Amino acid sequence: MGWAAVTVALLAATPVFLTRGDVTPEAELRAEAEATWKALEARYVAEAGGAPGRAPVNISLRRGEGMLPSRNGQGRPGLVELRQGSPGVLDERLRVALRHELAHQLLWWACPASAEDRLFHEAFALAVSGELAEWREAPYQSLGSASAELARNPDVDTPRARRALARVLNEDTGLPKSLMRRLRQCQDGARWAVPLSVDELAGVAQAVASATVVLSRHSGEVLFSEGDIRTAMPYGSTLKPFVVAGSAAAPPVLSPRVEVPEWSCGERLPGKVDAKTALVRSCNGYFLDWEGQGSVPKAFGPWGSVLSAVGLSGEPLDMADAIGLRSTLRLSPWGLAQAYRLLAEARPDLMEVLAGSAARGTLSELPASKAYAGVAAKTGTVRDADSRPRLGWIVAVDEDLVAVVARPGTMPRAFADEVPEVLAKVRKKRSGLEAARVQVLGLVQPSAIEARCQGAGFSLEQGTPSAIPEGFTKLEPLVQKGAVVCLGSPWRVRFPDAPAGRDYAGIFTSSPPPPYKPPAGVPTSPNAFRARRGSDFLFRTTRLQYSAGVVAAEDAALKGEARVALARVVAHNERYAHSRHAGRPVCDTTHCQTFLGTVRVQLEEERALAAPPLRWREWLPFSQGGLEPWSETRPRGQVDSLLGQGVTAVRFAEGRVHFLRTKREGSAVFDAAESLPCELLRSALKLPACPRTAHFGDREVSFDGRGQGHGEGLDVEEAKASGLDSGRILERAYAR
Repeated sequence: MGWAAVTVALLAATPVFLTRGDVTPEAELRAEAEATWKALEARYVAEAGGAPGRAPVNISLRRGEGMLPSRNGQGRPGLVELRQGSPGVLDERLRVALRHELAHQLLWWACPASAEDRLFHEAFALAVSGELAEWREAPYQSLGSASAELARNPDVDTPRARRALARVLNEDTGLPKSLMRRLRQCQDGARWAVPLSVDELAGVAQAVASATVVLSRHSGEVLFSEGDIRTAMPYGSTLKPFVVAGSAAAPPVLSPRVEVPEWSCGERLPGKVDAKTALVRSCNGYFLDWEGQGSVPKAFGPWGSVLSAVGLSGEPLDMADAIGLRSTLRLSPWGLAQAYRLLAEARPDLMEVLAGSAARGTLSELPASKAYAGVAAKTGTVRDADSRPRLGWIVAVDEDLVAVVARPGTMPRAFADEVPEVLAKVRKKRSGLEAARVQVLGLVQPSAIEARCQGAGFSLEQGTPSAIPEGFTKLEPLVQKGAVVCLGSPWRVRFPDAPAGRDYAGIFTSSPPPPYKPPAGVPTSPNAFRARRGSDFLFRTTRLQYSAGVVAAEDAALKGEARVALARVVAHNERYAHSRHAGRPVCDTTHCQTFLGTVRVQLEEERALAAPPLRWREWLPFSQGGLEPWSETRPRGQVDSLLGQGVTAVRFAEGRVHFLRTKREGSAVFDAAESLPCELLRSALKLPACPRTAHFGDREVSFDGRGQGHGEGLDVEEAKASGLDSGRILERAYAR
């Protein structure tokens, strides 16, 4: 229950506040004290879980006499002493001092057992008075040094001690859990056996847990997870690359200050440190001094919206928040992996920098360092008040995967060997995780295509992310700026012929194909022209996801070894698209192999992609095949437009249509033998397969045939009936 929601009816009577004219204006001061008391009492009720007894009868508000320069109230029950800088002015400084001192009065009344616990009193007063925000503006102080200062001065009676206390309290955005537990102890009437300790107070940092998550960089799917990957935890130094990415100007080159502990980031630190060195060595001092120059991006710049979208618990108020020196903010392993997926897409230059972490940075000179070859890595450590590791992080990005590993109570170097092992484990469990690229939606008018991201959608322009509006939006203008990425969900794409939409788990970019001119003498329908030209949209997913999508589009009901065989051919053809589109990826139409978006991967596709590559080094045709007879008729004029006028003696063999066509040269009339690929005729006339016979009439042409498709290569229906394993099916289909 929020403290502001507690009604006045639950509260005891407000004490009478007495003044004697030495702190003015008296009426306003008394009214301020009454309002403050009610707010503090309501908060106590909410945090302690119950209302205390009746309030004290009177509390005197007086000007302090002989007060220490660093203090307002000296503090004793029933008396609040205040220093007023300007007589007659109730300014904000006086209001804060009043709130602070009334917090002490509240505890003396509501929790008398804590009267001798100075650290508890001061911590509660600082936390509820509203003055922590001001303390946060002070120069950065490490949690360890703050705790050490409090240990030396548990009475918190100096400015340095109160600054240290504020530093510890600022680890949490609300009332620290340690104080909440003590307030409930007050309400329960428990004996105050042990005073609040620095260790107990510094334990306000959030619970941490072991977690591992691995994402595909291409499809975005979660490939492996252990532990609670959605639990938000302090993230240590893992967000430093986002500070660099968010800077509109080039990060500075700084001179390290060896006397400052935050500049302790490895041996033989160069005399000048740039952002690259600061990242791989995780130099806190570099980022703090960068902030001191005033040129650092606020709240991660444009990357703040990305981190917020994937679950960052709040906006960092300063650099200590942003780089995890103060554990105020939290992010889940899942959210961190999603953010790095987008960062890797937007800033490959930063991935190149982080690839040096194992060679010369925080993961160097370890037995596992060599296993990080080709892996961009960022470490992070969350420490307690005694500088002991509470939580270690490693983020690892290679060409296909993003892995985030969090381990409680240990440094990243202690579990560095686990990360290459988990990457290898994921690849062993599921093959086909490398990128597959496909030209998509080439038969659809680009302006008619809309896309929606149900997770968090972003477009990238020169490495800078911009949020994509919720709901369906035109895809064409989005990809004109750069890649578009949907975090946490596949894209849903719709157009007039597919109003329900299709899922596309991957990344869209724009890549207009070069001008296409059909070969001389080869007739081409408008659809065939567009298919052979290619598409303006490129889509990237995993080879496994792509293969499963094609198999589902070609024959969703296919099972067993025949499905494995077809999936192997599909994956093979993605590598040999040059025979269909020179220098371009495979297309999604029947000109290449049909792809209607990503689907759930079946066991057969996993088996297919785990099998050895096929031995052929060319495009392998396949068709539905079968022996089911069919008959179709088409207008004679349509056929003549494809084959020409005066066609006779038409026959079909070896994947081509052979015919004679009457020609005239001068006075000579003769029949010339010609042929075309049968697939051109079949696709243009939309015939089930390449015909076996054709009968020409005056107005129509009748075609007869068996099965479906062009009849070359793998016959899927025949494969179903063969009873062979996938290897033998393919050898029989393509043996030469």
